[in-house]
Amino acid sequence: MIQDIYPSRLDNRFSDLKISSTDALMIFNEEGKLLVDTQSGNIRFPSVKEAAGLKNIYAFSVDKKRYFIALSEFQPFDPLFEYKTLRELRDSFGGAELFAAFTAYHLWKWYTDNVYCGRCGNELVFHESERALCCEKCRNVIYPRINPAVIVGVTKGDRILITRYRRGYAHNALVAGFTEIGETLEQTVEREVMEETGVKVKNIRYYKSQPWGMAQDMLVGFFCEAVGDGRIHMDENELKYAEWVRREDVVLQPSNASLTNEMMRVFKDGKI
Repeated sequence: MIQDIYPSRLDNRFSDLKISSTDALMIFNEEGKLLVDTQSGNIRFPSVKEAAGLKNIYAFSVDKKRYFIALSEFQPFDPLFEYKTLRELRDSFGGAELFAAFTAYHLWKWYTDNVYCGRCGNELVFHESERALCCEKCRNVIYPRINPAVIVGVTKGDRILITRYRRGYAHNALVAGFTEIGETLEQTVEREVMEETGVKVKNIRYYKSQPWGMAQDMLVGFFCEAVGDGRIHMDENELKYAEWVRREDVVLQPSNASLTNEMMRVFKDGKI
């Protein structure tokens, strides 16, 4: 999965560091595309030398490499650099640099969505000692937003419930959805499967979790079993496909980055 960067290690502790000439600068445009050089077959981010003068803030480190986020847009002068979507990068690359791109986007999106205080309208400033924004007028403090969502592998014997979204991602997927106010994760599993496919479930068990910075999510994977015959009543507004598929017939996604794909793969391989 995208966060599996071992032996590299993410250090996301907050620190008020200043950028140096050897640090990577993550520059997003107003559409959320990231400025990168991929001509060498790897992802390379600009340095402060290549994009001087931009307001920036320290984000995190991977091993000894430090990443900073630019809080203003930059028009590249070097033809090697171009703006690419995270999906474009995900489809072609992997490793620590791709994970850094996803994680930086999560923080950039939070910073750009929280310029003014939602309580009094005053402009927010950086907190001095933690990853937060604060309002000097009303003392409101805002922390990075993380959206909890479930990925659900519903099984019935040697079959798994495969879906495809009506809009957006075009490849095979599993039932998924966001946790709502007052719900446990297990209740979210039951509700989302019922809403999207009409299938009741039992024996809900945790599999793994995954940070997914592209949507500011924390994905939490569960496997469960269908109750009864598992007859499908698909929500056609949400899905264009929902079928019980045998292990050997499961078609995986083209990328190994997602928790969804790993869950489909372990079922296909008979490990669940």
